[in-house]
Amino acid sequence: MDAAAALPLTTDMQLVLGLVVLTMVLFLFERIRADLVALVVLVLLGLSGLVPGEELFSGFSGNAVISVIATMILGAGLDRTGALNRLAAWLLRRSKGMEERLLLYASAVAGVNSSFMQNPAVMALYMPVASRMASRTGLPLSRFLLPLAAAITMGGGLTMVGNSPLILLNDLMVAANANLPSGAATLRPLSMFAPLPIGLALLGASLAYFHFSGSRRLEGEHDQGVTPARTQSYFSKAYGIEGEVFELTVTADSPMVGMSLGEAEQLHGVPLLLALKTGNESRLAPPAESRIWVGSVIGAMGPRQQVADFAQNNFLRLSTRLRQFGDLFNPSRAGISEAVVPPNSRFIGKTSRDVELRKQHGVSLLAINRDKDVIRKEARNTPLRAGDMLVLHSIWQDLAGAGAGRDFVVVTDYPKAEQRPHKFKIAMGIFALTMTLALFSGVPTSIALMTGVAGMLLAGVLKMDEAYAAINWKTVFLMACLIPLGWAMDSSGAAAWIAGHTIERLPDWVPMWLLQTLTGLLTTAFSLVISHVGATIVMVPLAINLALATDGSPAAFALIVALSASNNLITHSNPVISMIAGPANYTSRELWRVGGPFALLYTMIVVVMVNLLF
Repeated sequence: MDAAAALPLTTDMQLVLGLVVLTMVLFLFERIRADLVALVVLVLLGLSGLVPGEELFSGFSGNAVISVIATMILGAGLDRTGALNRLAAWLLRRSKGMEERLLLYASAVAGVNSSFMQNPAVMALYMPVASRMASRTGLPLSRFLLPLAAAITMGGGLTMVGNSPLILLNDLMVAANANLPSGAATLRPLSMFAPLPIGLALLGASLAYFHFSGSRRLEGEHDQGVTPARTQSYFSKAYGIEGEVFELTVTADSPMVGMSLGEAEQLHGVPLLLALKTGNESRLAPPAESRIWVGSVIGAMGPRQQVADFAQNNFLRLSTRLRQFGDLFNPSRAGISEAVVPPNSRFIGKTSRDVELRKQHGVSLLAINRDKDVIRKEARNTPLRAGDMLVLHSIWQDLAGAGAGRDFVVVTDYPKAEQRPHKFKIAMGIFALTMTLALFSGVPTSIALMTGVAGMLLAGVLKMDEAYAAINWKTVFLMACLIPLGWAMDSSGAAAWIAGHTIERLPDWVPMWLLQTLTGLLTTAFSLVISHVGATIVMVPLAINLALATDGSPAAFALIVALSASNNLITHSNPVISMIAGPANYTSRELWRVGGPFALLYTMIVVVMVNLLF
């Protein structure tokens, strides 16, 4: 400790500390974008010679950056298969409409998901889930989004690839080995599931906090119920379009044999006929002239009793399980939407039969909302007018193609990219292999994750351009540019100098746990201002030197920093909070009232659990 305190303040130290202060000020006032600030810092480190030129850009090829890129692509691959949509449907079934149970289940599963995907990506996947839950329960969206965001943030601590600070930690610890004092033990990288007990404790605390207290602190009075997408209950209430999808198999005795689909739609009591399979060809929104034969399978939507009566009257075999149309009706691939007919549309004055919506565009017209009147039975024979709201059912990809013609404007938010639910098992198998490699093979995490990326690309789960699009380059650039600042903090001796002078001014009776708590709280304060990545890069070298100066465990102090950097449910510097604050209309006062007490609980849990493990 004395040697560290006696270190003279050199010019290099002053330059590094000046850059740290400059970075904080620029992040705080947000006059310049965060990634541009990081680039400026990188350039200044190079021009000042604080980091050698041959090492300056090494952050871009570091294991941490490669791991972040890989987790983003893997997450996109799982998203394309509709894995999260299947999960959402399961959650809604299991909860049986009970708000507290629904929120608890969704938060727990979202937290587990965030252990292997970047937190913003998980939040983006769960926002439609929250929207559906809010719609089905009639509760404001604000009651769902913050508990979900908290669970996702906590779940990032379950593995070393769950969030950016933990991904960075191993690289920063390895880099610190070059500047350790003689006799100090070499810092070893932490294993994939090293923080698992801590992450479980944090996730459990989050679930308990919002179950018993936190969600009741949310006012929600001003919430507008902003939803990322229309839900089934909305169409049921607004248009009377309700029920489930069933498969009807045409028997040899059915009077429908030889009919066209258009003729079948004129039969008494007919439900919505949305899909048809004849032979090996399955099609959603089949043309009206499509013929129905023995063995054809019809995808029909309506109340169970109506569909059952129709099937009985027409000698059709009814199946509630979608064996033929499971992929076609997957919510990630197809669904119901709304579109408005603009004044310059070519469809004006024509019926949907005239423009052949199903044949030419792959879109079924279910209803028309005109001047608050809903037209359903005669929707396909009604000439369209400017301002008509059309209710459509289609594959999302077909809807995007039809909407590109500008003859109607889609107003429902829907998945724009191609979905591949038929690749679900392949994607899950590749992901399981990736995690096995990372955990048991001794292969570096970055290589294991990139193996999964290569597997998904080769298997067609993702296309190469989609993989590029899945990468949040702002996050990658921010991390890669700031990593050398952490190196400079360590190699210049600035971190050791701060640690030594800090210990020199503390009373001798200060226990180790209190010093760790103060380190965690300081990291949290930094993360509120300079983001979790910036706080980790600045504080890990300082924490390691603080541990060396007090005969503590450098790995324990460093892990406390990496976990505390994500202790932020308060400000928009947490990307997850920035995503939900607008849709839920959270005020700063609300976030502080809910997130403030939890931040203290978070710090206590981290310090206690780290000391139990180390």
